[in-house]
Amino acid sequence: MVEIEMVTLTGTQQTALVTLYGKALESRRPDSILADRQADKAVQRIDYDFSRLRVRRRDQKSAAVRSKAYDGWVIRFLNTCPECVVLHLGCGMDTRVYRVDPPGTVGWYDIDLPDVIELRRRLYPQRSGLHTIAASVTDPRLLDAIPGDKPVLVVAEGLTAYLCAADGVAMLRRVTEHFPSGEMVFDGYSRAGVWVLQRYPPVKAAGAQLDWSINDPHSLEKAVPGLVFDSEWWFGNAHEIERHYGWLYRQLLRVLFRITPIRRLGRGLRYHFGHPGA
Repeated sequence: MVEIEMVTLTGTQQTALVTLYGKALESRRPDSILADRQADKAVQRIDYDFSRLRVRRRDQKSAAVRSKAYDGWVIRFLNTCPECVVLHLGCGMDTRVYRVDPPGTVGWYDIDLPDVIELRRRLYPQRSGLHTIAASVTDPRLLDAIPGDKPVLVVAEGLTAYLCAADGVAMLRRVTEHFPSGEMVFDGYSRAGVWVLQRYPPVKAAGAQLDWSINDPHSLEKAVPGLVFDSEWWFGNAHEIERHYGWLYRQLLRVLFRITPIRRLGRGLRYHFGHPGA
């Protein structure tokens, strides 16, 4: 018999259920992009009215496309640095560690607020190398208990807009000071992008407040010593677009993503510091 878990997440933490539910529904499709079976299992065990989150079908697919891209970044880094630390900041209910299945030489840290981490511990199985930390990602003491003698990969999908700029920059600085080298991948929304995201139905339903916008990705190079901007990723670049979206939609994306302000509404940003491959 499946054990049912009660959920009481509210506000910003409730948005963790939005992406979890979207990925679970997407994984049930025969042509699933993400095939997130662990997310589907979790949703089946949660006693919660998911209809209140207002997750649309296109939300399910877009969440899967974005997470697939982030998974690809993680896998490439692990192939280069199999002995490293992964900081999954603001992990929410994401099941990336199970999808990526890192080797035992990786110290993987899923980090989020206490209510989210408690739910993760109830729903997800323990595995070698996996650690969970119940704390704010902006806590100045967050890294104190994490070894800083190996390269680090920082993954923060769907997090930055929920932070204020000063806290976010301070968080990145602490990472570059604590570790000898590494890479960072996270979302970057322009000011207009944050405005649009604030009005996104699931975000409105959760009552979450957004703040940090990143218009020019090079601005973080000035704010965080040693940080070097590498590349941007746009939804229209995803390989899955060709197979899972219609011809007309693909042509529309190609036109829209030629316009810089539209491209920067929301995209993935990749940075490095030190020499992570060394």
